Amino acid sequence: MKLDRDTYGTVMLVYVLCAAGIFLLLRYVPVWWVSVPLSLGLLWVCGWQTYFHMVPDRTPAGSDTLVSAVSDGKVVRIEKVFEPTYLKREVLLVSVYMDFWDLHANFYPVTGTVSYTEYFPGMHLLAFKPKASEENEHCSTAIRTVSGKEVLFKQLAGGFARRIVCHATPGQEVRAGEQLGIIKFGSRIDLYLPVEARLLVKEGDLVKAIQTVIAEI
Repeated sequence: MKLDRDTYGTVMLVYVLCAAGIFLLLRYVPVWWVSVPLSLGLLWVCGWQTYFHMVPDRTPAGSDTLVSAVSDGKVVRIEKVFEPTYLKREVLLVSVYMDFWDLHANFYPVTGTVSYTEYFPGMHLLAFKPKASEENEHCSTAIRTVSGKEVLFKQLAGGFARRIVCHATPGQEVRAGEQLGIIKFGSRIDLYLPVEARLLVKEGDLVKAIQTVIAEI
């Protein structure tokens, strides 16, 4: 794995703050059974944040007909909905919630051409709430496959997320499993599939970005 290029500054800031905290604890807190455990806790935070922002090296399972997971996480919602922003038709919605222990790098779910991308400023409700899909800050991206089918997905900011990174541009040729960006801290991915798609996951399933196939279209 490697550290995501868009998180160097964030991780360095965590290192600096933790180093300052450890220095103050060891310098000004004379009670070792207080200062040492707290210092070890700050070292743990450094390790966790490094892992959190890593980009995994995995074998892609998606293609122009197989939709792979955009992110690590847990499937928390599957249902038919009407997508009003871009597709403007009934689709299958698959929501994947990322918690603090999941890698947060995001990847293209299918091979094709980016047909749409748009950033929406918004609120920062807890990402597992259904209304977060419309009201939270998010970035939407659609990919059109060679067969003409379109897959839309949203990178949703959560209650603690404060930055969404998306490198997709309209007209760009992409392959399933290539990295498109990252969401910093708690967040969710909403994946909108053609209504006739054959789902290969169910609510409660844990999925891995790149290597878990969500559906066949």
